[in-house]
Amino acid sequence: MQKILIIIHAPPYGSERCLSGLRLATALAGVDGDAPEVKLFLMSDATVLALPNQVDGTGNGLQGMVEELVRYGVPIKLCRTCALARGLAELPLIEGVSIGTLPELAQATLEADKVVTF
Repeated sequence: MQKILIIIHAPPYGSERCLSGLRLATALAGVDGDAPEVKLFLMSDATVLALPNQVDGTGNGLQGMVEELVRYGVPIKLCRTCALARGLAELPLIEGVSIGTLPELAQATLEADKVVTF
């Protein structure tokens, strides 16, 4: 089974890089048959994506995509340092999303067959 790590550091709003990363993660996680093992790590301004109840004009939008990835069993981690810098570490996150560390990202990178960044 292939292991794919997707790192998103682009902000959820203002560009489509975050959306593109989520779309790719969802497409990979939803592959029928021999689906790869997908891990998602949110860094920098992408960490705010993990906050629930954001209204983006499209209804459930990005939160719905994150929740779908959680249902697929994709581990989604936020960079602890990035979350602390943005005041997010103590806030409730979308269910299934957790705070991660740089050593965890380093280990996931070493274990991955492919690393994709947005």
